[in-house]
Amino acid sequence: MKMTFKAFAKKLFGVNYDRLIRTFFIYLIIFWGLFIADLRMQIAPFILYLMVSAFTAGMMWQALSSADNAANMQNMFMLPFDSRKFVFSYTAALGAYILLTKTAALLTVVLAVSKRSILEILGSILCAVNAVLMTAAAYSLKKYLYAVGFWGAGLIAVILFWGNSPWFMPFLVVNSALAVLLLYGADAYSFYLLDSKNSHAVKSWKHHSVWRYLLRYLICHKNYMMNTVVLWCAACVLPLFFKQTEGQFIAPIGFAILSLNTPICILLSCDPSLLQAVHFLPNQEKAFCIPYALFIFVCNMSADMIFLCSLQIQNGGVTVFTIITAVCFAILSSISSVLLEWFYPIKSWKIENDLWHHPRKYVVPVVMLLLAAALGTLP
Repeated sequence: MKMTFKAFAKKLFGVNYDRLIRTFFIYLIIFWGLFIADLRMQIAPFILYLMVSAFTAGMMWQALSSADNAANMQNMFMLPFDSRKFVFSYTAALGAYILLTKTAALLTVVLAVSKRSILEILGSILCAVNAVLMTAAAYSLKKYLYAVGFWGAGLIAVILFWGNSPWFMPFLVVNSALAVLLLYGADAYSFYLLDSKNSHAVKSWKHHSVWRYLLRYLICHKNYMMNTVVLWCAACVLPLFFKQTEGQFIAPIGFAILSLNTPICILLSCDPSLLQAVHFLPNQEKAFCIPYALFIFVCNMSADMIFLCSLQIQNGGVTVFTIITAVCFAILSSISSVLLEWFYPIKSWKIENDLWHHPRKYVVPVVMLLLAAALGTLP
């Protein structure tokens, strides 16, 4: 079990765990910077527990669904292994990675901007550990989707209604023990993600099409499409936050926020073989980059149009100039995203979870926000 854990841990943290040391150093700088900035806010304990649980569970599920992990696991399955030891080693390594690199980032910010007691910090850690174990157990029971959903909804209800009660932490311990018991009987192969690209026959075509490839890629990776759906939902509710705000820069701010479509904008970075191919083959700057930019433009413009319709219904004031501004923002964000992917692809990532939350994803939205602020200063 120890050897299996080391095999997974070294892939996630680096051979000498140097990545973990570098991450802790960055979090220390972030904590110190926020602390001396004297930013303070009140966060109720049950809100803190809900944030930590939901964030950790989401990160853990993304990591378990990583196609890169599936490829590595396939190599592990070629060797003789004990199923129970494999499950606990894999869960421990991936859980430690999520807790120390993802959840630690959230707790760093929370502890820097709010005053927490030792008991609340302990409760947050218990929530994070419980989320890791519960998510791993739920992932192994994917075929029992309704039972898994009921279990998760029950935990959310307990946090919301009894998160401040003294027996909440004992409940977490019992719930974690239940998750461990389920993992004890889990099959190691239930964590293996089948390669959806090879799970069905693919129709052959006489002519190549970048659009067909991108659409097929998204169909095979349905979790990549979720971010677009979430942005469409955000586009519907964003005007509610702008209801009390006046000024011409309201719509551009919405366009800038809706340009944060990470999975769509990193399709080269997340597929190293495609990245190598488009750089190796001739004339790919036009043959691939132009259709890719148009594809991102369509995705961004769809969210912007939903936002404009919602803005007109709730606030009114949408003009032809606003529509032209939406088109310009969608064009600029799509071109910028493709240029970043072409000249500065993300390569230093271990699993897809790192790729989706890489700091580079904020470059284009930040530039768009600065542009929106600049437009707001115009008379």
